[in-house]
Amino acid sequence: MRSHDIRRQEEATEASWEAVRGAVRGGTKWGAAAALLGGMGYMFSPIYRGLTIQFKVYIQMSGMVLGGMLEADARLREYEASMRMRRRLMRDQAMWKSFEEQYGKDDEED
Repeated sequence: MRSHDIRRQEEATEASWEAVRGAVRGGTKWGAAAALLGGMGYMFSPIYRGLTIQFKVYIQMSGMVLGGMLEADARLREYEASMRMRRRLMRDQAMWKSFEEQYGKDDEED
């Protein structure tokens, strides 16, 4: 039973690192987009130019946090799907192995 706990802990650690990688990538990507939009807003909008620096920083950080959350969630869902597929393959391989042990391999060749 101890090995089962260790395997689950390793999977949880892997999943958390995958989410961290997704958050960094999403924050960077969405932060760059927010900075580009901020620059365009500064160039073309007198309303944006009139905002305080604190509010501009808040808008920038909001984009980065939103992007980080979305990308982390997407990466975590992809990781979960790959783990489900991996477990399904392991389960099927174990089933076929027990089937072959019980009934023997099919030695017929066409």
